[in-house]
Amino acid sequence: MRRSIILGLAILFSALFAIPSSPAMELSPGVKGFVSIDEPVVALIHARVIDGTGAAAVEDQTLIIRGGNIVALGPSTKTRPPAGSKVIDLSGKTVIPGLVGMHDHLFYPLASSDRGPAILALYGDMGFSFPRLYLAAGVTSLRTTGSIAPYTDLELKRRIDAGELVGPKLHLTGPYLEGTGAYTPVMHQLSGPEDARRMVDYWAGEGMTSFKAYMHITRAELSAAIAAAHAKGLKVTGHLCSIGFKEAAQLGIDNLEHGLLVDTEFDPGKKDDVCPPQKDTAEALTKLDVDGPRMTSLIKDLIEHHVAVTSTLPVFETFVANRPPLEQRVLSALAPSARIDYLTVRTRIAERKENPYAVLLAKEMEFEHAFVKAGGLLLAGEDPTGYGGVLAGFGDQREVELLVEAGFTPIQAIHIATANGARFLGVENEVGTIAAGNKADLVVIDGNPAKNIDAIEKVETVFKDGVGYDSAKLIASVAGSVGIH
Repeated sequence: MRRSIILGLAILFSALFAIPSSPAMELSPGVKGFVSIDEPVVALIHARVIDGTGAAAVEDQTLIIRGGNIVALGPSTKTRPPAGSKVIDLSGKTVIPGLVGMHDHLFYPLASSDRGPAILALYGDMGFSFPRLYLAAGVTSLRTTGSIAPYTDLELKRRIDAGELVGPKLHLTGPYLEGTGAYTPVMHQLSGPEDARRMVDYWAGEGMTSFKAYMHITRAELSAAIAAAHAKGLKVTGHLCSIGFKEAAQLGIDNLEHGLLVDTEFDPGKKDDVCPPQKDTAEALTKLDVDGPRMTSLIKDLIEHHVAVTSTLPVFETFVANRPPLEQRVLSALAPSARIDYLTVRTRIAERKENPYAVLLAKEMEFEHAFVKAGGLLLAGEDPTGYGGVLAGFGDQREVELLVEAGFTPIQAIHIATANGARFLGVENEVGTIAAGNKADLVVIDGNPAKNIDAIEKVETVFKDGVGYDSAKLIASVAGSVGIH
């Protein structure tokens, strides 16, 4: 008996001290102003833990953090805080892994309440407000999924990694791979397959780790881009229109953004390499039987080709009348001009007599649920574009809530928003789940999202590499900024 006790203590001791820690990063004074916890060893005791694996929530757990890593996790009755550690009682609170946002841009539509044809669709980088909002909402890692200012993104990542700026871990996607016909001048339009290869080669050399094909790309251009990216061990995703999902899967694409609502292959008038009018696609999809043979065949094809799908329910929701509920935190974050723009367009949507988006949103939810049930890898994102109704971080939380509305359990939704993204990015042994040996990227929530998913909005502290950031301070610091910088 005595021998087993000694062995148990030895195992715990080795768990606490065997994992090497990285040298503590020196944070800038501007970053330190948002830090609430920064101790060599931290013990979070009496916490409810949702570990991101899909397992049920476990009550009364203790997590021990050392040197930016989780070094122990177990029942509070058996996992004792080391001497000298910072002990934080989380009774009644929940710890989940940091969210891994898989469609989280660093830009936002510039305000213009007149959305007529003479207005250019322009976007501005939110390099000040968005990194703070993402982290405040619990997003500790994200993929930018399309860049309009690639050098800005690269510099933001460098400064965040160096501790000079506050923000999540950034996985950067290169400039859009768009064909002829781009609706916005912020995108380069490809001249052919060789141009696509050139862009991939150049931006991979600059440090981009993935690429995104866009609405007017041709099959030849997409094929060339995929070949060039795969030769470097990088992945390609796409918000497609000129190419259907089955075609893209056959070409070797790794990921498809948005899901069913942008798949034009169901449009009977679809022509090769041509993006059809959005209203035609919407009309075809409203008539589509999600349980029918065509959809079953598509899902089977995607899974057989190992193609992941990124859910971006929040951006689609904004086109449904009176959705999402108006939130003061969103209005407070927006610059006055952006707030007027958002409310003006939201009102116009509510006044429309015919609007297919309520039906389309429901179909998208059905598709995503069926895709996962069949074995597909679903990722979670937000896409802060549209007309400005989706904000960094807040949209990632809303995505998890909408996944629950789509029929997933809260535990499943959190798994999709954490572990699945980490798996796709190839960092599943570092982030996305709570386990000894992983990075201490954690979100402390005041409530129980396993029973009430809305609690996911009640973030108190966000740990990134073991450093705890004050969510409320981060949000307050960007009041009135979104839409400007």
